[in-house]
Amino acid sequence: MAVKRTPFIAGNWKMNLDHLQSIAFVQKLAWSLADAKHDFADAEVAVFPPFTDLRSVQTLIAADSLPLAYGAQDLSAHDSGAYTGEISGAFLAQLDCTYVIIGHSERRTLHHETDLDVNAKVVAAQRHGLVPVICVGETAEDLEAHGPSAVPVRQLRTALAGVDGSKGIVVAYEPVWAIGSGQAATPEQAQQVCEALRGVIAELLGADVAAATRILYGGSVKATNIASFLREPDVDGALVGGASLDIDEFSSIVRFKKHVGA
Repeated sequence: MAVKRTPFIAGNWKMNLDHLQSIAFVQKLAWSLADAKHDFADAEVAVFPPFTDLRSVQTLIAADSLPLAYGAQDLSAHDSGAYTGEISGAFLAQLDCTYVIIGHSERRTLHHETDLDVNAKVVAAQRHGLVPVICVGETAEDLEAHGPSAVPVRQLRTALAGVDGSKGIVVAYEPVWAIGSGQAATPEQAQQVCEALRGVIAELLGADVAAATRILYGGSVKATNIASFLREPDVDGALVGGASLDIDEFSSIVRFKKHVGA
């Protein structure tokens, strides 16, 4: 029997919005989506603010019982100690975060995080009851040299070492060549890679975990292309960057069913 996976629409704010702006943004987003309550039944919606916003977002969501999930953009592989500037998974758990993004291409590129670093963070996330959103993806040079899926598959294999599949994971395929470029991968390209990633999960964590795991596409996602991605059998949602900072655009992405006539 096929497993029904709830689509997951995740907004990565990156280094945007202070804690006051985040309160106003979440209020407006919830109000915008409240116009059509079925939106929250059709998809799980999550926001990923900067660390300094998390307490404000937590308080607002809890106080108003908003049907939004939230998480952090990164965490430390360490639980505590002399690691200036890092954030422990224990701290995020105390803020009731559900998710944490790990291995985003900007962390890999700008902060030189390796596949082994990503694995250590995934294990740390699970240690504190957080669901890791594991990002994998290739550059244009990788694509030309190795072909589609080779680099994301290698990255995911390393990231999943020692991971407990029963605790849940999310995987996000983000082709680096598409991020912020305005030129998304085609749905067929995304499907090809996501299918290969699901195969890795099945091999390492079992068929049941693979069937239940949501695999997202990220890279110039917009309201005008989200439906085409979600028609693919192995694409279960989107990790949205710049468009997640536009309430109208992000709300329209969440309402992906409207774009397929459902």
